Amino acid sequence: MLSSNTLGHPAIHARRKRRLIRKTLGAALGLCMVVAALTTWLATRTHIVDLGNGHQLSDSGLLQDWADGAVIVMIRHAERCDSAPGPCLDDPTGITVAGSQAASRVGQGLQRLGLDNADMLSSPKLRTRQTAHFILGQAVASEDWLEGCDSQFAREAMARKRPGHNLVLVTHNGCIDHFARQQKVVGGERESGYASALFVSVDGNGKARILGRLNEPDWQRVLSSIAK
Repeated sequence: MLSSNTLGHPAIHARRKRRLIRKTLGAALGLCMVVAALTTWLATRTHIVDLGNGHQLSDSGLLQDWADGAVIVMIRHAERCDSAPGPCLDDPTGITVAGSQAASRVGQGLQRLGLDNADMLSSPKLRTRQTAHFILGQAVASEDWLEGCDSQFAREAMARKRPGHNLVLVTHNGCIDHFARQQKVVGGERESGYASALFVSVDGNGKARILGRLNEPDWQRVLSSIAK
């Protein structure tokens, strides 16, 4: 005669199997929800394209937006003298000789784009004023907010963008980072190299959209693709 324990084994096994299936389905559903949430989050992030790539430069719409006077470009100062092995331009709180040459190349690129219809401002720090001088070939007006690099930076920049006029801002990595954060740029793409330029399009409603970044070494290579 079979004991009651022996008779109960199939039922216990079935219950355990059902619990295991429920747990497995629950874990799979949870994983799907996490993946869906992550996918949604990533879809809302902004990625900065490399405008040194000719196709991306063309696809970005930068040239037309610039011609329309609808662009803010934020340029990080050139190589700092106090954190580089190369010779200083003069003052140790300013930029290096190599940095001044890089700034001049950026200036040539901006001249090719056209600066007749552009406003230009610089942070009051010496390294930014020197960079702006070598970009434009003359002294540039400076404003304190361009070195503040706080959460108000984006608002200040947008407030100074005149309709139909491009705005060139020579500033700091931290300030550009704050702007990029507000545009939901992913963390690994917010770092700006020396003399790199972040181009932003501003539409008629005052809404900003990042077009991409052009690093200083790429200016000369892409000049030929920019029509005079």
